[in-house]
Amino acid sequence: MAKAAPKAAKRAEEKPPKNPKNYVASVGKAFAVLQSFTSEAFELTLSEIAARAELDRGTTFRLIQTLIELGYLQAVPQSRRFRLGVACLDLGYTVLSGGTLRSLAEPLLRDLVPAVSDAASLGALDGGDVIYLARVGTGLDRHKMDRRPGTRIPAYSAALGHVMLAQLPREEQVHRLETRPRIKLSERTLTDLDALLDRLDLVKRKGHAVSDGENAYGLRTLAAPIFDAQGQVIAGLSITVDATRMDMAAFRDQALPRLLDAAGKMQDLAIKSGLSS
Repeated sequence: MAKAAPKAAKRAEEKPPKNPKNYVASVGKAFAVLQSFTSEAFELTLSEIAARAELDRGTTFRLIQTLIELGYLQAVPQSRRFRLGVACLDLGYTVLSGGTLRSLAEPLLRDLVPAVSDAASLGALDGGDVIYLARVGTGLDRHKMDRRPGTRIPAYSAALGHVMLAQLPREEQVHRLETRPRIKLSERTLTDLDALLDRLDLVKRKGHAVSDGENAYGLRTLAAPIFDAQGQVIAGLSITVDATRMDMAAFRDQALPRLLDAAGKMQDLAIKSGLSS
């Protein structure tokens, strides 16, 4: 059994508010809920959260529902457990963008552009979407693809989404694929649920995802997953090339080894930074 997180009351005793008159207890309780999660205990039930935060079940339930609405927690499908949401990751990247994780990640992306691709991206899942966390690109102006950090695209339609969805349990795959309408972005876009699930099975077996004009005409993409110390997928790395630059076979042969190497380095970076799902 994972070691319990420090109790909220114990933390309060060790570090009391500097000015009790300005201390908002409800905010402190909300953070006690968030701090209940650790890299060893990344999914918890309501009772486990209440015990770790030293709160009653009713208060804990209301705080959990509020944090879910705000995106800082998410319910694990087909279970009574909860995990930290992508909004926590957004906050972390805001803090780290000035010189830690993001500054270390971008050189890895730049090593791939333009050496073996025209763009390299780091993204994470948020519900049925992929949210871009970092992006390096050149030479794709004619495609008018906006993939700046914070941009969202449907996970069903992109290799970056497929490579992360493929690592999830089947019921969670279905849940995320059903959260938004699936429309064809090109004649090659997969929208049928069974076809998408078959694709995800293939992606998991191969360890990478491929898209040839499925998300946008004239673009070819390869993507690889990034895992945390517990083996949970936390992000994906993708590289994209203009179809006029090389055919799919040449792109895979030249770029896939470099992509997988970069994803491995990104995974090491994420683990050392304590990043978890």
